[in-house]
This record gives sequence, structure tokens and C-alpha cells, in this order.
Amino acid sequence: MAQLKIIDASGREWEYPLTPQTVCTIGRAPDNCVVLDDPRASRHHAHIRTDDGNFTIVDGHAVGGQIRRSANKVYINGEPRFEHQLMNGDRITIGASTLRFEQRAEERAPDVRYDDKPLGHTQLLISANDVMSTVLRPKSVPSLSGVENKEMEALRRKAEILGVLYEMSKMLASVFDLKAIFSKATDIIFRVTPADRVVALLAEGKVNGAEEDFNLFPIATKTRDANLEAHAKKLTIGRTITRKVMKDRVALLSQDAASEAQFAGVESIVSQGVRSTICAPLIAESGVHGAIYADRLDPFAAFTPDDLELISAVAAQTAVAVENVRAHERLAREEVARANYGRFLPEYVVKQMLENPESFKLGGVNQKITVLFADIRGFTRLSEHAPPERVVQLLNKYFSAMTDIIFAHGGTLDKYIGDGLMALFGAPTVTPEDATNAVNAAVAMQRRILNINEELREEGLPEIGVGIGLHTGEATVGYIGSERRSEYTAIGDTVNTASRLESNSKGGQILVSEGTAQAARSRYKLEPREPIYVKNRVQPVPLFEVDWRHSSGSGPLT
Repeated sequence: MAQLKIIDASGREWEYPLTPQTVCTIGRAPDNCVVLDDPRASRHHAHIRTDDGNFTIVDGHAVGGQIRRSANKVYINGEPRFEHQLMNGDRITIGASTLRFEQRAEERAPDVRYDDKPLGHTQLLISANDVMSTVLRPKSVPSLSGVENKEMEALRRKAEILGVLYEMSKMLASVFDLKAIFSKATDIIFRVTPADRVVALLAEGKVNGAEEDFNLFPIATKTRDANLEAHAKKLTIGRTITRKVMKDRVALLSQDAASEAQFAGVESIVSQGVRSTICAPLIAESGVHGAIYADRLDPFAAFTPDDLELISAVAAQTAVAVENVRAHERLAREEVARANYGRFLPEYVVKQMLENPESFKLGGVNQKITVLFADIRGFTRLSEHAPPERVVQLLNKYFSAMTDIIFAHGGTLDKYIGDGLMALFGAPTVTPEDATNAVNAAVAMQRRILNINEELREEGLPEIGVGIGLHTGEATVGYIGSERRSEYTAIGDTVNTASRLESNSKGGQILVSEGTAQAARSRYKLEPREPIYVKNRVQPVPLFEVDWRHSSGSGPLT
């Protein structure tokens, strides 16, 4: 299929395949199909859609039914464009990144036209679930005359079918190109059936019984020989037939249409001289991916039930290959998103976001969270006595340990701030245990520092302490910043208060506000401390210190 060859601002090079059934989003945010490591790219800079087999790039992304344009535009071959139908070799420039569009002429989706006339009379149906058992079922012998020939013909037919299935199955584990898969499938259909035209159709949307829920896009079309090609281009495809086989999950054989009164007026079958049509759905474990449509263009020729079984078997194997391709593409996108989100979100949250991205409002929402700030005390003194490489090694070890603890308690790493860090509990998802998890994480962090200090003593280096502050309240959470640079964070009085608590804490201390004390339940005692004044607050903030070295059993932190 068509593809993008990408070089982003960091110099990283890779390729991304474009498919008719998927809108390709491009930008800096980790949920894009193509994620650009480029500060000049907007979070959602552009997208590529498919129209009648043609790929069109659009500057911006849809918000509330309107297109929100990028900050730094999209350039096509050096010219700024809001929308452009891509041609082979087009150079797309986004910030300092370059994307080259490649698509050979023969790879472009074929033009097909549909009609929506009534289906009419159907001669034969096969349930897609029964395809394999049907095609391999021995045929009954009607009489004793020619019994041996009949048995030999049945064996020959089964051997042919098994050969076809084996040939298709060889592609499943190694080929991830839909064009190659459908090209092989159509070649096999021409070899084992008298079909004159074969069209492979892919579905976009959910096939769940409502016609408006999915559309069909041709990905490959072939005719038996060049003499039929010009005639085939004038023909339409019966949309009624394709929708029936996909929704009912059956393979359909309709023939002798010209002689059926119920087909009178059906242009795609009668006027065009198509007397025999087979359509089989592409059904795999996850659902229906499309259909294979075959017809005979000779008004005096017809498919047989054996042809229906063979085409159905090919469709069944093709569906498995399509399932593999789509799963491969989905996993590739998820791997990119997982790598980006996994830097600051715990694994279970990343999993939820990938499984149900619509449930997370990452544009900015107000919600109740617990904010944790932690900062190393005595770091300057340590830096004066240790070599720079040892200081960096210590910081990396410290941050790795603290991040693991935060993730283990369901927190989100907001950022590293020098030798300190900021974490959120209750973002992106809010739970009743957020405050408790934050306190428990703070205790685990202090206990981990004890182990780090043992290592420092063994090396003759000064010990360090960590001061931690926590506050619970409303904050604005989401992607905040400019179009050039943004980050997932929280802002508001809750964040400022938590930071103020941390700055008042000493090494080894965990200070929590009254809001956190009321929201959390833990086995640790709280010792009241002198209230502090915080900017933008008239009343002082009551303080409590967590006695993390002793536990007092389960109960509220009050």
C-alpha cells in the first residue's frame, strides 16, 4: 500500500504504511499514528484521510466538528497548504520533519461504483461458520454408474481445495501488506474458478447491522484478461449483496439473474449482462473485515455451488491474513503510545488509555487530586564531595527508585525538577484511594532512602534526606502549554500548596495538609505541626507530619 517515509527533527527515520480504512494522524502528542519528536510540530498537527482511494492530507485536526489548524502550517513541496491530494513523491514538511509520500500507480485503489437496487432471488447461501466443513465434505454419489470416476473427482476436488488453503496459509505468518494478500487471493480465485472479475472490499466502521455504521472501500480489483478490463470498469457492484453477506455472515451465490422476474430492473445484474455473482465475507475472530466479490461477465455462463465453496474458503483464509495485518498495525501504534505514555503514567493507566482512549479527557479538566512534591536535602553538599559522574549515577538511581514507587501506588509522574520531582494521584483517573495511595507512596520513598544512604556510607559519601509534601484538592489537569510545547501536568492552588508543604519539610519528613489527612486512610499516625501561610490564602494551612517509622493499625489519618 501507500506509505510515508519519515525523518523527524531528531534524525530518526522510519516508515508508516497508509491504509484506506484508517485516518492517519500526525503530530507531537503520543496518541498520534505518526509521532514526531519535533518541538515545532503541534500536538495534533495534521491528518491524512482517504477519499475514493486517494490520500488527502489536511492541516489540523477536528475539534467539535471544526478543523483547528496547526501553529506552523503544513508545507507540500515547499508550499503551505491547508488540504492537498497526495501524489507519488510529494514531500510533506512539518516543522523540521520531512515526510515523503510514496504510492505506485498500480497500487492505487481501483474505482468502483455501487448500486443499491433490491437483491432479488438468491440461489444458494453458505454460513461463513460452516465454510471449512462444507468445502471438505465428501459429495454423495448419485448412482453406481461412473462411481469410480465420481470418487476420483471428489478426491481431486478436495486435494485442490487443500492446496489452495495451504497456499493461502503460507502468507499468514510473514506478509503484512494488504495489497499483496489480496493480489494472491484474486490470483487463486481465477485459477480455481471461472470468475471473470474479482473485487476485494475492506470495511471501515463497525459491521453490526446498521448500514450507516460502515463503508466499503475497494483495495484490489482484477479481471481475467485485458479484453474484459474495459468492460469491467463500466460495471457496478451490488451494494445490497455485499451488505447482506457481511451483516448475515453468509457467502452468497446469485445466478441466472436475467431469467428471474424478481431481478427485473436491477441494473448491475441485468443491464450489464452479469448472470452469476458470488460474494463471500471476510470474517475473522474480531469481526467482519470486508468481502470478496466475484462475477461472471458472460450472460450465458454461471458459477456452480463448488465455485461458491472455493471462493468462500479463499475468503476465510484471506480474512485471517487481514486480521493479522490490522493487529500488527494496531500493536505498532500501541507500542509507540505505550513508550510515550509509559514515561509518566503507571502501566495500568496506559493499558486503560489504549483500550478506551475516549474515556480520558486529556485536553484539561478540573478534578480532585493529591499532589506529591519530593526534594533531596543535602544534595549540594554531596555534589561537592562526589565526582560528577557519581552524582549523575546517584540521581538516576534515585529517580528510578522513586518513579517505580509512584507507579506501584497508582501515581502519575508529572515531572523531574532538578533533584526533586512532582507526582499526581488521581490523574488521569480519580479513585477513592488516591490520597491513601499518595501517603503510602511517600512512606515507601522515605524507606527507600534509608537503603540509598547505606550505600552512600559504604562509599564514604555524605547521606541525603528527602523532604516530602502532600496536599489534596481541586486542580486543572491535562495537556497544558503552547502549540509548540505542552506537557501533561496539573496547575492551580492545590499544586502551589503541595509545593509549599514540601519546601517546609526537612529531610526524612512527610508533611500533609488537612485536606490529605481527611481524604486518606492509613496505618500511620499524624503529628500536628505549626500551620503555615501560603500565597493567595488568607487562613494558614494546618499541617500534620506522618510518623512513617511507626504504624498504629488501620484507620483514618486524623
